[in-house]
Amino acid sequence: MAVTEALRRVPLFADLDKRELESIAKSMRERTFNAGQTIATEGSSGVGFFVIDDGRAKVSVGGEERAELGPGDYFGEIALIGGTDRTATVTAETELHCYGLSSWEFRPMVEHNAALAWKLLQALAKRMHSIEQRG
Repeated sequence: MAVTEALRRVPLFADLDKRELESIAKSMRERTFNAGQTIATEGSSGVGFFVIDDGRAKVSVGGEERAELGPGDYFGEIALIGGTDRTATVTAETELHCYGLSSWEFRPMVEHNAALAWKLLQALAKRMHSIEQRG
């Protein structure tokens, strides 16, 4: 299954076994975005978590480019977990092939998988530290 292979490349899911990866993969939906298409808009509500399988996207905050994303990268977890508005805008630079998960699918998965919850917590802490260092 292509989505399972895409998830295997994501550091967030690195400690999960095959069965756990397949369980997550079953909940994810394939999405393709055209070059130039905005996937997430800063300040808007967020209901999706995305893992990039192929293509490139840029991340901007306040109109300033902050990062470039590619295969194995993910986005949308901050708004999804915090129930807050999107903290950045994500725009496809090339055709972008992703796998997405809604908040109502994501939450039970994290609540029932301590390894995933811990990896997610670590990833969020690293992102916050990076933001503080820039700020």
